[in-house]
Amino acid sequence: MNILIIDDEPDLVDHLRRALEKRNYRVEAAMDGDLGLDAVLEDRHDLVLLDIMLPGIDGFTILERMRRAAINTPVIMLTARDDVSDRVRGLDNGADDYLAKPFSLAELLARIRAILRRGSQRSSVLEAGSLTLDPAGRRAHLGGRALNLTSKEFSILEFLLYNKGSAVSRFNLAEHVWGDDYDPFSMSNFIDVHIKNIRKKIQAQGGGNPIKTIRGVGFIIE
Repeated sequence: MNILIIDDEPDLVDHLRRALEKRNYRVEAAMDGDLGLDAVLEDRHDLVLLDIMLPGIDGFTILERMRRAAINTPVIMLTARDDVSDRVRGLDNGADDYLAKPFSLAELLARIRAILRRGSQRSSVLEAGSLTLDPAGRRAHLGGRALNLTSKEFSILEFLLYNKGSAVSRFNLAEHVWGDDYDPFSMSNFIDVHIKNIRKKIQAQGGGNPIKTIRGVGFIIE
């Protein structure tokens, strides 16, 4: 998942970059409105974190230009301005969410997960060899035959496929699937149990083992 941060506060950008990269997101940053507009018009991001008060073009203008260009990338507006009229303007112009500074990192991450989940429900089928997942229909198939997965197993496999080719840590899997309700001290073994069950179901239908373990890191589907 690619996230673009458009904000002119270096400390905040660095803090968000570290937190997001730790959770397996790929992060790009633009420190002023003109660079931010150039970046969003390339339309290669899954989510934009957009400040309102920027050097050059402001965040409202960037958002308006995005939507006029039919770029529907989700946008969370981040701003020190907590005026109701600003919120209304941002949401009316096509923002998906709004957070006033200072904000809780945990709340921002939860809102990012919620928006990306909504996006995944509209996305196309995910594939790895003969394995296919339909996020909208919550259906999985292997070689054309239905793969019977629990809800949590589906979510784990879906996240691995979204990050196909990149290693995903147990922490990131747990956070994505269970949100803020996971216990970091016990969840690691719980994740391993779910991965084991997914592998068994895939192997039972002749699908081999597409989920590889990277020792000390996590899991990957290549």
